[in-house]
Amino acid sequence: MNRDLNQEFVDECQERITEYPGSDLAKSAHEFMKASTLPKYSYNFRWLDRPIIQYPQDIVAMQEIIWQVKPDLIIETGIAHGGSLIFSASMLAMIDYAEAVENGEILDPKSSKRKVLGIDIDLREHNRASIEANPFSHMIQTVVGSSVSDNIINEVKSIASSYSNILVCLDSNHTHEHVLKELEAYASLTSVGSYCVVFDSMIEDLPDELFPDRPWCKGNNPKSALKQWIASHPEFVIDKNIDDKLLISVVSEGYLKRVK
Repeated sequence: MNRDLNQEFVDECQERITEYPGSDLAKSAHEFMKASTLPKYSYNFRWLDRPIIQYPQDIVAMQEIIWQVKPDLIIETGIAHGGSLIFSASMLAMIDYAEAVENGEILDPKSSKRKVLGIDIDLREHNRASIEANPFSHMIQTVVGSSVSDNIINEVKSIASSYSNILVCLDSNHTHEHVLKELEAYASLTSVGSYCVVFDSMIEDLPDELFPDRPWCKGNNPKSALKQWIASHPEFVIDKNIDDKLLISVVSEGYLKRVK
C-alpha cells in the first residue's frame, strides 16, 4: 500500500511538471533568472558554512542526482570557496551512513572509499585551509592546475581508474572553447546511468549585458559547447525533466545523463 501511495505521489508530481514548459510559471521563472543575475543572488547561500555559489534549486537537484546515482567518485572542475566540494562530500557521507544502517554496521567515517576530486587553476590558500579544516575533508582531494591541460587530465584519469561509479560536474571557465575541452576530457569518465552536469549553461538564455565583466556571451558559453559536443555523443541525453521541474536553474539543458 505504501509503495502504491508513493507511486501515486510521484505520478502527480510528474503530471504537474509536464504542464510547466511554456506556462506563466515558467515565464516568471525566466524573468527571475534575468532579475537575479546581476545582483549575484546565487552568492547568498552556504553549505555547512562554506559559500556554495549556486541557486537553491540546483543544490536540491544535485542532492537528488547524488542520492539516486550513489557515485563512489565525484569529479568537479572549479572549486572557488569549496562549498560545492563540501556539499558533495557530505552527500557521499550520508550515503555511507545510510548503507551502514541498512547493513547493521557501525560506520567508521574515515574508512569511506568514496571521494570528491576538485580541480582548479587557482585554489587560494585561505580556501584550501577552510576545506582542509572541514569535518568532511578526508573525502576530498584537490588538484591545482588547468582542467584542460594534458598533465591534469592524465592525473584525473589515473585517479578515476580506481572508481567504478562516477559523476562529473563542470563549473570552471565558462567559455565555449574551455567547456568543450572539458567535455572532451572528462565526460567519458561518467558512468552509465550517471550524469555529466554542465553548470552556467543558462548564459545562452540571458542577455549579454548581464555578464559585463566576463568573456562569455551568447554563442560562447557552456550551452553552446554542450550542444556542439552532444551532437556527436549519442551516449548522452539532456535530461529535460530536470529543467522542467526546476524552472529556476543555472544548468539550462546541462544535466546530461549517460544512457549507454
